[in-house]
Amino acid sequence: MTQHYRAIVIGGGVVGASVLYHLTKKGWSDVALLERDVLTCGSSWHAAGGFHTLNGDPNVAKLQQYTVELYKEIEEMSGQSCGLHLTGGVQLAKTKERMESLYMAQARGRYMGMELDIVTPEWAKERFPILNDKEFIGGLWDPIEGHLDPSGTTHAYAKCARMNGAKVHEKTKVEDIRRDEFGTWHLTTSQGVFTTDNVINAGGLWAREVGRMVGLELPVLAMEHHYLLTERVDEVADYKEKNGEEVIHIIDFEGEIYTRQERDGVLLGTYERAATPWQPRETPWNFSAELLEPDFDRIAPSLEVAFKHFPALENVGIRQAINGPFTFAPDGNPLVGPIRGLPGYWSACAVMAGFSQGGGVGLALSNWIVDGDPGFDVWGMDVSRFGDWATLSFTNEKVRENYSRRFRIRFPNEELPAARPLRTNALYDKHLALGGQMGASYGMEVPLWYAPEGVEEEFSWRRSTDHVHVGKEVATVREGVGIMDISGFSKFAVSGEGSHAFLDKVLACKLPAEGRMTLAPMLNENGKLIGDLSVANMGDYWWLAGSGIAEEYYLRHFERYQPDRVKVEAKGLAVCGISIAGPKSRELLAKVALDSVAHDDFKFMAMREMLIGHAMCMVGRVSYTGDLGYEIWMETDYARYVWDLLMAEGAEMGIAPIGMRALNSLRLEKNWSSWGREYRPVYGALEAGLDRFVAYHKAADFVGKAAAIAEKDAGGTLRLVTFKVDAADSDPIGDEPIWFNGEVRGWITSGGYAHNQCSSMAQGYVPKEIAAETDGWEVEVLGEKHAMRLQPQPAFDANASRMRS
Repeated sequence: MTQHYRAIVIGGGVVGASVLYHLTKKGWSDVALLERDVLTCGSSWHAAGGFHTLNGDPNVAKLQQYTVELYKEIEEMSGQSCGLHLTGGVQLAKTKERMESLYMAQARGRYMGMELDIVTPEWAKERFPILNDKEFIGGLWDPIEGHLDPSGTTHAYAKCARMNGAKVHEKTKVEDIRRDEFGTWHLTTSQGVFTTDNVINAGGLWAREVGRMVGLELPVLAMEHHYLLTERVDEVADYKEKNGEEVIHIIDFEGEIYTRQERDGVLLGTYERAATPWQPRETPWNFSAELLEPDFDRIAPSLEVAFKHFPALENVGIRQAINGPFTFAPDGNPLVGPIRGLPGYWSACAVMAGFSQGGGVGLALSNWIVDGDPGFDVWGMDVSRFGDWATLSFTNEKVRENYSRRFRIRFPNEELPAARPLRTNALYDKHLALGGQMGASYGMEVPLWYAPEGVEEEFSWRRSTDHVHVGKEVATVREGVGIMDISGFSKFAVSGEGSHAFLDKVLACKLPAEGRMTLAPMLNENGKLIGDLSVANMGDYWWLAGSGIAEEYYLRHFERYQPDRVKVEAKGLAVCGISIAGPKSRELLAKVALDSVAHDDFKFMAMREMLIGHAMCMVGRVSYTGDLGYEIWMETDYARYVWDLLMAEGAEMGIAPIGMRALNSLRLEKNWSSWGREYRPVYGALEAGLDRFVAYHKAADFVGKAAAIAEKDAGGTLRLVTFKVDAADSDPIGDEPIWFNGEVRGWITSGGYAHNQCSSMAQGYVPKEIAAETDGWEVEVLGEKHAMRLQPQPAFDANASRMRS
């Protein structure tokens, strides 16, 4: 007999149980969980059970805070103990660079209300007596850290869900998934057929296989992971007997070790550099509550450091060695959200920190399923941040890199090399020949800056070897003409009957007339920003360009409202883009264009097709540099020709290439913002300063219109502002706290050095009540406060006379 539920969760680990519980909290009682064996039998049961609130992405950290706070709720409701041990923990620093990273983590925690303190090694040793404090220079204390019982916690989630009406079907292996023409999902299992409107893949170790049942290759891979349980450690056991509490958690980054008390001994886990994938092609269905053979040779380098940093461990026996698999995505963050092209199919997998993040994942996904929006900024976890280019082999290589670097510093100017180059456009070799230092964005190689021969990137929290050379690139634009590869933008052609009405629905702007373009904010139903694209009316089709990392994200949103008669085509690498900008850019364009590009013939925000040399291109008079400039789009076949033509004809004008770091410097002094930093789905258009592009009174009922009007009428709560920063040799980069008159009142979204202004600059959000205050501002960078001054008008070309000339 077929059983039907409103939603079915596949997978009985902590994440699946959390999603099930949170769906019932949203009022959906007609939901079920299908587990092929018994609850926790994948990777949850053998997890070390640690939890913490710190995360490099503050938005993920907020969900981790929620997860930890949730445990008391599910204990009280279910009567099932989660085995909570709230010990607090210290992250240790052995080097100056690591200490600087801890200062940054402390600062980022301030505006989230986290009580983090810098402590001395001696302070940590008092609370973890086997620590060799002479090996370290400091640490960061987080009181909201500890460990729990993985099995008890998972069962508490499941019991709460059952109490709210949900069903849990154990010994129910999903064998096939298909969707019928009416949109209903049919799940064939070992216990019969189930049907549902929503399928949630929380398959854990089997997430790939559950994805493949619907033709989906999710970028997720299981890694072998070791931790050891020791026999009695006298100092640890004595501490608990004396103080009535366990020793604290410790993370030793240099040793790539985490450790805590377990009974009268310690648990010691490693993230060794010799990372080893488990079942890189296919997970066997008969694997259950099993462990893998320990490999002591592989973790020996970490153990050698452990004996030096925690000397008492050298003479302590090992009670048990645990080596079990658990899953990662290529960047270490979860894969959460709806899947484009599969309505009603949801991902909740690759949650490697399940007991830190599982509650937050369940909350966000249940909101998404029930309300149509996660209710939080979950971009760092959104499955759409990866495209089809994230293949099985790419995932394998990138996950190994991520695992081996889990406890290593990732500097803001550091680009990781694994699985690169993968996607390259037609200009890639030209960038390398010019000294291009490349980064990867959405899998594609993009030039960051151009290094003279003999100059190499040096990774640092502070200004580095690129600083002077990026400054020269900035000067090239402001004084003459710079050329930039913008092929990494997301690019879409929209056509077909009804395309005007479709775009009028999904974009909040007034659509431009033929031959014109405009900035196009895109909102969700709550009136929050999910995109800032440019849209051009090309007559028989519409051209859209936006952030390259959001291509899949945008496509998924378009699909939600797209009628059958409208075609949305992502151009990807089939189309390349080249931007020229600077006071001599019109002179250069005039030399290569067949049409007149004089101001009166080709005004600001015009866009049309024209011959550039022998190549037919689309040319728009716009530039993200804030200077006089143009974007030139062409089919990939012509990209090398157009680049060479512009370089040759611009030689006498001093043309030179610029990279993304120069572009960041240029846009900061124009008070211009970017998607993923200033524009994210927690900010409204008014708060972000994009309200002037929102057509509140247009006839079309665009997505988020009612909420946007309500925000406009109420005034919102925040304002995006720009500051000049009195910095020395390091600049704000994002997520630092903004202080006003001695209190934390906001946060930095992005920053850097504005070379043309010879000043550090930053953007961030503050309460609207103080957004016009000029002085009293400070930003905390690397443990020091720096004075800031509000910059209400752009520091460069404030009246846009140069840009519009």
